[in-house]
Amino acid sequence: MISCRWSSVRTIVNLTKHSQVENPATVPESIGGHGTSAYDAITIGAGIATLDDRLIVRIIGDDRIPFMHGMCSNDIKGLATGAVAPALILTEHAHIIADFLVYAEADALLLEIDRALWPKARAHLEKFLVADDVEFEELDNLGVIDVEGPAAAKVAATVVGEATESLPLWRHGKFAGVRVANLPRFGGPAFTLLVERAGIASMIETLRERGASAGVRDIAVIGTETLEIVRVEHGIARVGVDTTERTIALEARLDAAISFSKGCYVGQETIERATARGGVKKKLFGLRIEGGRLPLTDGAIMLEGREVGRLTSVVRSPRLGIIGLSIIHHSAWQTGTRVTIADAAGERVASMCDLPFA
Repeated sequence: MISCRWSSVRTIVNLTKHSQVENPATVPESIGGHGTSAYDAITIGAGIATLDDRLIVRIIGDDRIPFMHGMCSNDIKGLATGAVAPALILTEHAHIIADFLVYAEADALLLEIDRALWPKARAHLEKFLVADDVEFEELDNLGVIDVEGPAAAKVAATVVGEATESLPLWRHGKFAGVRVANLPRFGGPAFTLLVERAGIASMIETLRERGASAGVRDIAVIGTETLEIVRVEHGIARVGVDTTERTIALEARLDAAISFSKGCYVGQETIERATARGGVKKKLFGLRIEGGRLPLTDGAIMLEGREVGRLTSVVRSPRLGIIGLSIIHHSAWQTGTRVTIADAAGERVASMCDLPFA
């Protein structure tokens, strides 16, 4: 149980039934107007993606801030209106249930969360609702557009106005009726637009056309494969892919989602103990993988005949070759350590690498 208590006068829990959403606006990956590949666009220009796996949940009620402050790892009470922050929902033992982004509004909190993780996160939150004035509403009408790359701000500004280009990192606001956030979710420069799902396709086409007219030569619609490459290159763990139900937040290097100075929250004691004792015995690391074949995920990573981890993410990066992620035992943390990845198709040699990949 949480060691803190919250007092309130009433409870409002209005969890709308989760329904499968068909996205009529899915746009296939494309080549830019100058023959730019999706990867080139995202690294030297702008890549535009629809994040179909994201759900927006609106939280209202007088107790929304103290309740969520006690239920997640980051400092919700200290979050100013217009700020965005990453946060985690943890078990009492600091095992990760879900990660999310929280957008602070004057009268509400907006949670952007993986749609597949929300049901379990919701059930966990409900367990602790006793007499709290808190209401959750799933906004299935809203979709998420991610504009990635060094020209992301310029492209977004063509639709929502030049003020977007001066929006600080980890801040959001409404411009031309669209909620926009300066949000480097995959580690590189990027802007997020929250728009009506029915208008996603037309918004993407407008971004492409106006971006090109504004002089952005390298611009393309990108898909999940390209986003995965960028995520792995930056060494960002994906909850449910690089983590299990037994993964502690610090093992996944999700420190940016944790406040080490806030008051009590679910999972805090385990985080504090691990921090005070000098860290953890396992941690997310990168692997540079030799050979031409992509290893299968969940392959055993072996060091001197002993398993030190399991391959959780693997991509073929145009810049770095075949690279992967794994939560690795501390005996293999030294950069350059040679390991073997064994899967059903055979073995591959790899070298350990700190993150992000250089």
